[in-house]
Amino acid sequence: MHPINKILSYSGWQLYRSRRQSNFPKGFRAKYRGDFASLKNNPPAGFDIASEVLYESGDHPDNYIDYECAFAARHLGRISPQNILDIGSYRHFILGLLANYKVTTVDVRDRKPISNNETIVTCDAKKLALPDAFFDTIVSLCSLEHFGLGRYGDEIDFGADIKALKEMVRVLKPGGHLIFTTEMARAPRPIIVFNTHRIYTHDLISKMCGDLGLIMEEERFFSRIYNRQCELDEVLIDPIKKKTQDVYLGCWKKV
Repeated sequence: MHPINKILSYSGWQLYRSRRQSNFPKGFRAKYRGDFASLKNNPPAGFDIASEVLYESGDHPDNYIDYECAFAARHLGRISPQNILDIGSYRHFILGLLANYKVTTVDVRDRKPISNNETIVTCDAKKLALPDAFFDTIVSLCSLEHFGLGRYGDEIDFGADIKALKEMVRVLKPGGHLIFTTEMARAPRPIIVFNTHRIYTHDLISKMCGDLGLIMEEERFFSRIYNRQCELDEVLIDPIKKKTQDVYLGCWKKV
């Protein structure tokens, strides 16, 4: 608890810090003050009243995570796999998968399953404790770029991304699919932003997958600056200067 709130708590008070917002329409603040005063003076029975000013009307916001999840979901619907291995994807996306699929999830951090459809394997992605040619489909959203950089308590290994990709191919059945997303730019060379992530080039992604015998079925690109799908020649060139990077989305098949 903030020291000021600790002192105020003895008198039954507490300060609330509102999220900053500057896109209020004209007249909104004045109307808010009037509505708040009316509510404060005539609260519904049993309610205390506090203030936090927000306005979130208009178009529903989209972002790159929505697009990544939609890309993976579309391909899963097309493939209809019998079993799925997920390595490090967004947790809420996995929760959605568990409604209809049995999913084995890999995480370097220990956790408990929250569905009977989930089997958790706690291990490092670069050395999967799983049998060869076992899974129909592997999904890994926004994870490859983090392996081996120590961000999540894993050991430092700057080649862990390549090792993890090899392991994914090992446990994937022939004819199976690898659906993954990662961070990329049209920089002269790939970049390690230690210890947060890697930023790949398209050439490197294509080489990593091609060298492992994967055939590309579909790839897309998402611009985080323009917040939309983009073409390869629209992908940003200088991610360090821009302080962001774009997103690669790929569905590859093991021959």
